[in-house]
Amino acid sequence: MARSTTEDPDDATAPSDSQPTVPRRRNKLSLTGYEPALARRLAMTVDDARLEPLRKLVQEESIVIVVGAPVFLPGTGLHIAAFVLSPGGSVSVYTKQFLHPGEEQVFVPGSGGPLIQVAGSAVALAICADTSHPEHAQCAAAGGASLYAASVLVSEQGYAGDTQRLQDYARRHSMSVLMANHGTPTGGWPAAGRSAMWAAGGSLIVAANTSGERLVCATQRADGWHGHMVAIR
Repeated sequence: MARSTTEDPDDATAPSDSQPTVPRRRNKLSLTGYEPALARRLAMTVDDARLEPLRKLVQEESIVIVVGAPVFLPGTGLHIAAFVLSPGGSVSVYTKQFLHPGEEQVFVPGSGGPLIQVAGSAVALAICADTSHPEHAQCAAAGGASLYAASVLVSEQGYAGDTQRLQDYARRHSMSVLMANHGTPTGGWPAAGRSAMWAAGGSLIVAANTSGERLVCATQRADGWHGHMVAIR
């Protein structure tokens, strides 16, 4: 299943005849919004107390949650990151590898992160501009990922090109691709919403039909992926 509050997907408990392989996934910097000027003050740590409600949730529901926030790592600096919270209580961090022009004034490039194992499937993470570099998706596929999960901030003007690229990754690398986009403006930046998912091979599974708050659900069953969208507001 994929869920969104500002149009971001997630994974919850699936029926017994399905294999959930999509972690609860929120858009780029979903916990803080895209606020570079405030990033240092808003930055979180792996053991941050503000993550405690989410830690409890993943243990209660036996799900994996991926949320976005700036992170300050000693020795490297301030990164755009995704926090991965697992049912066992562990928290790991994926750091964005490729920055947008101008982001280097605040953030430093990261080193990515390992694949996430969800219900026996390997999930590779990506944050926004990571997806603009074909070698990033290629590396994920070569590493054994069956799902490429990207959190993004994509405008209306960039939506067609960016989603075409992600669909091409699904087709070229035979891995499913998930995109979680902001559904409302953040930090003064417009967002197109319309989070989506493509099956390995490139066929569209599900996409939100507009911006705003949408619940985008995708479940893997024996006969393949099935998806639907629920409007929250």
